[in-house]
Amino acid sequence: MSKVAKATIGLMIVTMLSKVLGFSRELALTYVYGATGPADAYITAVSIPTILFASVATALATTFIPIFYEVDKIDGRERSIKFTNNVFNILVILSTMIAIIGFIFAEPLVKVFAMNFSGEKLILAVSFTRIMIFGLIFIALSYIMTAYLQISGNFTIPGMIGFPYNIFIIGGIILSANGNINIMAIGTLIAMSSQFLFQLPFAIKNGYRYIPYINIKDQYIKKMLGLIIPVFIGVGVNQINSIVDRSLASTLGDGFITILNSANRLNGFVVGIFIVTIASVIYPALSKLSNDDDKEKFVTSVAQSVNTVVLLIIPISAGAIVLAEPVVRIVFERGAFDVEATKMTAIALACYSIGMIAVGLREILNKVFYSLQDTKTPMINGALAMGMNIVLNIILIKYLGHAGLALATSISALICIVLLFRSLKKKIGYFGQDKILNTMVKSLIAAVCMGIVTMLTYKLLSNVLDVGFIQEAVSLFGSIGLGAIVYTGLVVLLKVEEVNIVVNMVKSKLNR
Repeated sequence: MSKVAKATIGLMIVTMLSKVLGFSRELALTYVYGATGPADAYITAVSIPTILFASVATALATTFIPIFYEVDKIDGRERSIKFTNNVFNILVILSTMIAIIGFIFAEPLVKVFAMNFSGEKLILAVSFTRIMIFGLIFIALSYIMTAYLQISGNFTIPGMIGFPYNIFIIGGIILSANGNINIMAIGTLIAMSSQFLFQLPFAIKNGYRYIPYINIKDQYIKKMLGLIIPVFIGVGVNQINSIVDRSLASTLGDGFITILNSANRLNGFVVGIFIVTIASVIYPALSKLSNDDDKEKFVTSVAQSVNTVVLLIIPISAGAIVLAEPVVRIVFERGAFDVEATKMTAIALACYSIGMIAVGLREILNKVFYSLQDTKTPMINGALAMGMNIVLNIILIKYLGHAGLALATSISALICIVLLFRSLKKKIGYFGQDKILNTMVKSLIAAVCMGIVTMLTYKLLSNVLDVGFIQEAVSLFGSIGLGAIVYTGLVVLLKVEEVNIVVNMVKSKLNR
């Protein structure tokens, strides 16, 4: 088995476990607080440090990898470690400044993220924000440590940072139920710091050593800045989409931010396990191939990555659409999260799932462009998608309410991915588009058949079995299992090439 395949499987397993723990975090929040004002206030506040600096940190980490390879190739490892510390120290100063400004202007910030917050909900969100805002310093440093470890070929440790993160948040939520609700925010701040602190010893083991060095005039910093601005804008437009969605959701009343967040988490579970895993492993490899000017292997890697995403995500998307309500019921419906919240979350989940494949492919294609040191194309496409998303939000919320916000996200993502494919063709010419189209058509045919079988099986089992959690779980997982068998059988029958790649990876793993 190739190193890329091994890394992908290892990271996928770790990420899956981390995402399960992440769901436990969401369950703890919805169980204790349900779809209520305090939950909305917490979700809004916790998103502020992430959104404020995630764009900068993601842009830095994304451009850091190809520049690191360039520095390492031209000037050697000692120079590349010095470059890493230069970026590290600049980030500490920049993130600290942003955190202080965020602390001072916490109330206007909250109003930007949730324009309809007032009274107790606004006071609570501001209090949470002032506690958690300093977490963005650790978020920034965590991104750099993740990038460094990925360059070193260590993908498992970055995939494990969700373990301490989720454990600290769950602990904070549980303890906050006893009276002091601010404990939930304190636990989240500790969780944010744990992501960086967890990775640091492993980065040191892989050759990193801290040097108190800052040089903003460094030639590689200047080159990085030239690449980083388009990435920042490209990532930032996605964050603006999130701000607009949350702000508009706040106008619908209490609980709607929590409902959209819960549906998004279910989608994020899939994206995190499969898409982010593949993108994380393939990006350093693509950057190296691009730097070595190996076009043949580069094109092969692009086509295989895209087809693997298509093969995995299309059936999951179809399954999420037809089984949205039972999935939400099994995962969230307990404690303060009632039947009505389940129905509304299921509608949002189905609408988000329509664009799941586009979200996945966008993640991969953006990395393809970044590996080519082209950061402008994703920025332009992302800006167009953002504009469409905002317009569709305003139109669809009038007719479909919260479902309109989710549907707008999916439609804009689908349009964005068409634009990215067209731009990639202009950029490099042939990238295996015939193979991609072939796999996509076959996967869609298999997924439609699977969806019909899954839906009919669920209805049949639900009618036969009595009402109850265990019976619901049997009906759900029984229908999912049969659907997976149908889909797998059909893609094998249709001779989809990537099936053999996946099967060979599994066989190699079992033989070991």
